[in-house]
Amino acid sequence: MFTKCMFTKCMTTKLLPGGWGKRDNANAQRVTRPGLTQNGLRQCLRVAFGGALGFVISQLMGWNYGVFFTVFPMFLLGMVPILNGHIIRQFLTNVSLNVIEVSLVVGLLKHMPVVMTLVVLGMFLFRFNLMAKGPLFLFGANGVLTLSILLHFASYPNVDLSDLLACNLVASGLAVFIAMLMHTLFPDVEARQPPPRVVKPAPQIRHETLIGGLTATLSFVVFQVFDLQGSLSAQMATILVLFALGYSGARASAAKRAVGTLLGCNLALLMQLLLYTQSHHFLLVILLYWLGLMLFAREHIHEGVGSGIGFGGLTTLGILFGQSLGPQQDLIYSALYRFSSMSVALALTLLVMACLHVLLNRWESTRLIK
Repeated sequence: MFTKCMFTKCMTTKLLPGGWGKRDNANAQRVTRPGLTQNGLRQCLRVAFGGALGFVISQLMGWNYGVFFTVFPMFLLGMVPILNGHIIRQFLTNVSLNVIEVSLVVGLLKHMPVVMTLVVLGMFLFRFNLMAKGPLFLFGANGVLTLSILLHFASYPNVDLSDLLACNLVASGLAVFIAMLMHTLFPDVEARQPPPRVVKPAPQIRHETLIGGLTATLSFVVFQVFDLQGSLSAQMATILVLFALGYSGARASAAKRAVGTLLGCNLALLMQLLLYTQSHHFLLVILLYWLGLMLFAREHIHEGVGSGIGFGGLTTLGILFGQSLGPQQDLIYSALYRFSSMSVALALTLLVMACLHVLLNRWESTRLIK
């Protein structure tokens, strides 16, 4: 069962009569962030060491598409605080299905863009429907994220489709191995309690399915039409905010995602300045990368949300180091371009979701009930 780490934040503020912003010391509670529990610390270590290990292995082996090897372990260890057979089966089944889908869609429908778009819409709607219902959230979320990346890259003629799919398979298998290793080395101290099962009415499920599937498909079309092959971070951002399953949640998630990306880019720039001409010292790169992952992993655990500031910073570091680390590559340009493109993509995604939200609420069968 897909389980998220939950934290509760409470705040009570009472204004005194005639006082501007004064607090009643007898009744007001101090606003504090929840402390880092033993389970939270263990998860921080799992995310930081797991993400760093994926990066190290991909660099030592010289594999292409390093972003798969950096982001997949973060996704599996950060979005899911536990690991069991059900989660592993969802993750690996989705990977196998993705390879078949991308091979068939790109191989048979690449010369028919309209038909291809309709098939992609069907695949996205299927996965968002699973996410909206709940039990197979991980299967749907990982499928939406991976499909959007694979379909986008596979559509370019200069991309070796077999190499792309092979790297995705290897990275996914490696992510599962890393997750198992991290849970063995840093196991939870206390058993985690699953969150209460949420039963949604049918109109809400349809609303969340349609707004997610339509927005993800439109994102795919835009990145195809404008030939934005180098904007992977922006594309991932437009997908990750959809995990909130609704406009109101996506609006809050987008703001946090933007802050996380900005912090991740600034930290990556600071790391390059610290390394300067010593970027060939791999141990120094690994040390700084691990420290950055640990910092954002701690924030991610404190937030207790799927894709917030912490997870935005994690994936930003993973993308920058997975794609842009090298003696001849300019991390500064990559960081600045990544933040600017992501900001524009998020703004346009929210605009589309707002329009769909209003449109879907006009019909009772797709009206959001909350």
